[in-house]
Amino acid sequence: MRWYTFFRVVAKVVAWRLVRLEVAGRSHVPREGPFLLIVNHLSFVDPILMMAACPRRFHALAKSTQFASGRFYAWLLPRVLAVPTRRYKVDPQVVRTVLRLLEAGEGVCIYPEGERSWDGAPQPLRRGSVRLLLKAGVPVVPCGISGSFEAKPRWSPTRHRSRVSLRFGRPIVFGVHDTRAEREAAFDAAAERISSELARLSGPPDAGARGAATPLSAP
Repeated sequence: MRWYTFFRVVAKVVAWRLVRLEVAGRSHVPREGPFLLIVNHLSFVDPILMMAACPRRFHALAKSTQFASGRFYAWLLPRVLAVPTRRYKVDPQVVRTVLRLLEAGEGVCIYPEGERSWDGAPQPLRRGSVRLLLKAGVPVVPCGISGSFEAKPRWSPTRHRSRVSLRFGRPIVFGVHDTRAEREAAFDAAAERISSELARLSGPPDAGARGAATPLSAP
């Protein structure tokens, strides 16, 4: 895990140079034990900001095509604990991997919208992501990002050093839903809760997590 520690420092340097990042609610991330980190996705810089801001180490789901986009990414992504997943498809291997990581007491980060926003607006949650958190039964920490779309929109080749806010919310415990029938019965309420929390945490500052946001200081 030494590579992860090294790249977390790199992420802090990059985040400090890319944006003016303010973070709130770090204390909501469990100090120990398994957890799922559920984050809205606005820009390619989001994973860098998450790695810089989260007080716990975590594994993050990343599209499998990134692992095949060149030798550098094939080397880098496993060292920052990225887990390859196929987008728009049910991926049983990823589900098994995530559950094993959680059983080992690790944290896992999921972007439940499945891809970056095209216009800065929230996107529907992927059904597989919601089913996974219901099956896992571990604390779910919602995290809202705002401002990263303005810093680096998906369609723009340029970036801007704008203000970005990242807020961790209180953990949500949905309980374990072992069977498909149990997960389907709980799906709508869970999806609504997650969508509502992400909207709240990525909204105006007074709607975010408890505690004042603090700027990310220079490493």
